[in-house]
Amino acid sequence: MKPSPNMEEKEINLIEIYKRLKKQRKILYKAILYSFIIGLIISFSIPKEYTVTVTLSPESGNSTGTTLMGMAAMLGLGDLSSTNSQDALNVSLFPDIMASTPFALELYNIPVKPEKSDTILTFHHFIEEQNKPWFSYIFSLPGKVIGEIISLFKEEDEKTEREIPNPFYLTKEEEKCLMNIKETMSAEANKTTGITTISVTLQDPVVAAVVADSVVHKLQAYITAYRTKKATEDFNYQEKLYEKSKEEYYRIQREYAAFQDRNQLVTLNAAKVEGERMETQLKLASQIYQQAATQLELLRAKIQEDKPVFAVVEPATVPLKPSAPRKALILVGFMFLAFVGSAAWILFGKDLWTDIKNELKK
Repeated sequence: MKPSPNMEEKEINLIEIYKRLKKQRKILYKAILYSFIIGLIISFSIPKEYTVTVTLSPESGNSTGTTLMGMAAMLGLGDLSSTNSQDALNVSLFPDIMASTPFALELYNIPVKPEKSDTILTFHHFIEEQNKPWFSYIFSLPGKVIGEIISLFKEEDEKTEREIPNPFYLTKEEEKCLMNIKETMSAEANKTTGITTISVTLQDPVVAAVVADSVVHKLQAYITAYRTKKATEDFNYQEKLYEKSKEEYYRIQREYAAFQDRNQLVTLNAAKVEGERMETQLKLASQIYQQAATQLELLRAKIQEDKPVFAVVEPATVPLKPSAPRKALILVGFMFLAFVGSAAWILFGKDLWTDIKNELKK
């Protein structure tokens, strides 16, 4: 069977490409060598970063709510589970919570101590003092020059560093710092299994572990406060009713006791009627007081039941190896791009540039 003309043409083209590249292999070698050196410089210029990953398995605290519902039904207090029948907060919102400004403010002033330092810093000061690659200063130089020129025509504002930024009105420095704090954190929630993976990436392994642990605890506190908010408000309101019914019961009890002491030997019908009335009032006040106390205990139990349970599958630990930069990947990437670019120049770019120069001469 003879090969088709298309196959022969493709074979000829591949052989021709190979010959042209082989003939100009010095250009390829130089490009790969230079790219290797550049990649080596850049990979060693990028500061090391350490990533700490924490895995959570959040579970709602309403799984035992049937006990509370049964107790309320037996005591005739209605259904106490209706307030949390639909939970508006689920694991899919964890990434949005961590990306919010109020959550970043929770981490703004936490104390951290770098691994090779004896100084304790606030987290936002540590973020501001993180190292940057040298080429980032070159790229940011035009913007700084323009900013300095613009500042010459503006009145200089007095800069006062606030201990806690006001989320309603942030300065440029505070907004930039909070953005940097948000960028160090990430969360990925699996809607099917409910497993949430929280990652914190920083230039110090100890600080990364401390911040990751703080993120988990503050996230737990945030969600717990959210889920128990309605039950806590109901409990506080019921506690006021309980104290009021308690005072009323004690007042009627004292009045009834005093009435009994004054009328021990009195046999008048009016005294008997008044005594029966006060006794009935005392019994009613006692029932209200007991019912308020029972309702208060049920709401106290409901707060506990509404608290979510977080199973920490993988806790925060100090990483032993940096997660970035990946030097080998950077070197391979630079060398591959250099090979592709120089090969394209040999095969197409050189001839195209020659044609352009000839056209310009004409």
